[in-house]
Amino acid sequence: MMDFHVEQLRAFVAAVDHGTFESAARELMVTPSAISQRIKALEQSVGRVLLLRTKPITITASGEIVLRLGRAVHLLGHDAALELHADDVIAPVAPAVIPIVVNADSLATWLLPVLADIAAREPIVFDLAREDQDHSTDLLRAGSVMAAVTSNAEPVQGCTVRPLGRMRYRPMASPAFAARWFEDGATAQALTAAPVVVFDRKDDLQDAYLRRRGVDPADPPRHHVPASADFATAVGLGLGWGMLPDAQSDAPLRRGALVVLDETGGVDVPLFWQQWRLHSRLLELVSTAVVDAARSTLH
Repeated sequence: MMDFHVEQLRAFVAAVDHGTFESAARELMVTPSAISQRIKALEQSVGRVLLLRTKPITITASGEIVLRLGRAVHLLGHDAALELHADDVIAPVAPAVIPIVVNADSLATWLLPVLADIAAREPIVFDLAREDQDHSTDLLRAGSVMAAVTSNAEPVQGCTVRPLGRMRYRPMASPAFAARWFEDGATAQALTAAPVVVFDRKDDLQDAYLRRRGVDPADPPRHHVPASADFATAVGLGLGWGMLPDAQSDAPLRRGALVVLDETGGVDVPLFWQQWRLHSRLLELVSTAVVDAARSTLH
């Protein structure tokens, strides 16, 4: 049976997270040589190459397995330290790091208040990664994160899944843009010509709507605006039309700053919470808070 040394795992996780041995050394307050030696010893122990010494560091498939172990050891060790020092006000336990991947629209609407409330009450710091909901499980599978807000209901190996609800998106535009490009409504002809705002090259919401309307997504001119709040701003300013979630569009709709182009064109994106199957008090606390908030906010 392999023996895993905590300091070696810490060095490995820090190197992966920070991208270089030098940055990992600053994080752990040791020398880059010490980081290199600990990772080399870890690789010799498992008999596999765990990372490639590129800049930034590239993790191997074997390294992904060890990365998941390193993160789990960190969190479980933190849980144990909290229990051991529950009454120790002189030497508080350092906060635990919980990495989570989340889609941009959830991050910009309902999720951050939940995490802020938890961080105000518990010794936790969040390392948030932003990724499209259709691709977020890749980071979960690689061990880069412990939990994910994702559209994938199929659990990643070693993870549990809980439904969160549905984010509803509708095709929106500013009144002036709609008057210029959609005078006769959201016809296929108008959708072919009107500029569209797309989040990034992984964003398929607008393209899926266009395909349903019989329009080739390659035809309309497109703007790429890869930030959720800025995406909504761009649509409101008339840069193009776009699919906006209700949480972002309700207020502008009420004050007349946006209009719905197609009342039948709504798209519901189901979201799920996937997390490692790990018996951690802090991770379960985060999970419960996120699920409760989502179910009271989403459709």
